[in-house]
Amino acid sequence: MSWRARLSELGIELPQTAAPLAAYVPAVRTGNLVYTSGQLPIADGKLARTGKVGGADVSPEDAYALARTCALNALAAVDALVGLDSVTRVVKVVGFVASATNFNGQPAVVNGASELLGQIFGEAGAHARSAVGVSELPLDAPVEVELIVEIR
Repeated sequence: MSWRARLSELGIELPQTAAPLAAYVPAVRTGNLVYTSGQLPIADGKLARTGKVGGADVSPEDAYALARTCALNALAAVDALVGLDSVTRVVKVVGFVASATNFNGQPAVVNGASELLGQIFGEAGAHARSAVGVSELPLDAPVEVELIVEIR
């Protein structure tokens, strides 16, 4: 089964590739790897939420869903560059979480991205990962996710 067919089976539609916010491109291929730039939770052309996770702004559960949106945006960048069906495995996920003071649930938030990749790619979606708490992200985004994928 192709990855596109799997998305369809799951009822998931890839968004349009998000436009870069500065001097970079959404994804770069080197050899058999594609690196995506950090993707924000942009939906329908605008940032879905702003603020810190774990405080009054964004709940960890909402941030989980936002991390999922970030992962879909990263997959859209991969698709635009090389086609989603050329992916053979997800190698690494890096998630950044704009965290309120004393919030330490970053791994659970980034699971929004990791679990989505597992649903789509199955065994090929098992990946290495970092989940990092930060004080600020671009545009006051709560979450940012980047991927490294292996391709044919």
